Amino acid sequence: MAKPKTEFSMNQTVVYPSQGVGKITDIFKKEFKGEMVYYYKIYLEDSDMYVMVPVMNSGALGIRAIVSAAEAKKALESISDDFEPPTSDWKLRYQMNLDLLKKGTINDIAAIVRCLYHRSKVKELPILERKLYDNAKKLLEDEIAEAMGISTSEVEAMLHAKLEPLGLKIEKKQSYQEDEDEDEDEFADVDASDKESDDDDDDDED
Repeated sequence: MAKPKTEFSMNQTVVYPSQGVGKITDIFKKEFKGEMVYYYKIYLEDSDMYVMVPVMNSGALGIRAIVSAAEAKKALESISDDFEPPTSDWKLRYQMNLDLLKKGTINDIAAIVRCLYHRSKVKELPILERKLYDNAKKLLEDEIAEAMGISTSEVEAMLHAKLEPLGLKIEKKQSYQEDEDEDEDEFADVDASDKESDDDDDDDED
């Protein structure tokens, strides 16, 4: 089996959207279902773990090279761009942002951070969205730091400088009413049913 031409090379830093920024430490082949398949071995420093990804599947998984410093700066600047407020339906909003994360371009990741930061200033995010926001923000910080050759703490400060004015603007303006029914976390229905059961028990005792 001839070694395939691979998009990435040894020791190259790449972005794996669902996992983080990592470095390719090996390109090797091993048997899978009776065939020899080439894999990338990627070390993810943030989680201190290795993942093995079939070379032929890397594109479908959104794995890509780190962007240039100019592209990183442009993505950072986009955080303060005007945009439509996100939908109040948190499940729909979560799925839309999850799809963006899977696509995984740096602009997609910046859009997730901007969207969820915006929403968090209107109403506290449900747990799943908070995790998605934290993951996207960390991924954005790590890639920009790598692309621009600076520390993640520097990027975090730069990102905060972009987000803080946006937050103040939202808190001041509050351009739309807070929703009460669509944004509750996934346990809201369970709590409601428990309360109904308690009410029924009280009725039985009368």
